[in-house]
Amino acid sequence: MTLLTRAQRSYLRKLANPLKPTVMLGRQGLTEPLLAKVVAELAAHELIKVRLLEHKDQREQLASTLIEETGAALVGIVGNVITLYLPSADPARRVIVLPRGDGGAVDSDEE
Repeated sequence: MTLLTRAQRSYLRKLANPLKPTVMLGRQGLTEPLLAKVVAELAAHELIKVRLLEHKDQREQLASTLIEETGAALVGIVGNVITLYLPSADPARRVIVLPRGDGGAVDSDEE
């Protein structure tokens, strides 16, 4: 799991603000195909939103399970939307450069 500083979470929230949810969690809950979709979306985009259509009262548990299963970092939960971040495994394909906790910019693999 990637650990984020307060400044990094804030930066990622700003980047995620205009994004639309790419994964919808519905009646069936967290299934293997849904987890595979989350992993594929994280690999493609690094920063994604997951909308909860059902199980809204369990959003913290669902977010915790998503983090454990994918290795992503929780950026935040706003309403029924969970925002996740996972840097690309290939440093050459990384699009998002996280700021350091002290305000400087650093690539996320240096942390």
